[in-house]
Amino acid sequence: MDTLALAGLIVALAVTSFGTRSSFILFLGRRAASPALQQALRFVPPAVLTALVLPELVMAASGPTVVGNARLAAGVVAAAVAWKTRNTIFTILAGMLCLHGLRLAGYG
Repeated sequence: MDTLALAGLIVALAVTSFGTRSSFILFLGRRAASPALQQALRFVPPAVLTALVLPELVMAASGPTVVGNARLAAGVVAAAVAWKTRNTIFTILAGMLCLHGLRLAGYG
């Protein structure tokens, strides 16, 4: 791919990305969202986070696994710490310590 085609592709992708992201602001920015829509939008961040994180926790090299999965155990520990403390740093530290501790002990 030559330089001009690559530059055109980058510009096209940037315009597309900007257009889709800003369309909601441009067309709906001056309107008040209904209470039902506001309530529904509260569930978007947890749903997206779950969709991104859960496959990484249950997938192993051989396929999906629950038993003997160090990442899943670390995720459960991190979720418990997050629920109890509501502290991001403690959550990350607990999950990483659990994951690396289990891996050092030979569990995944």
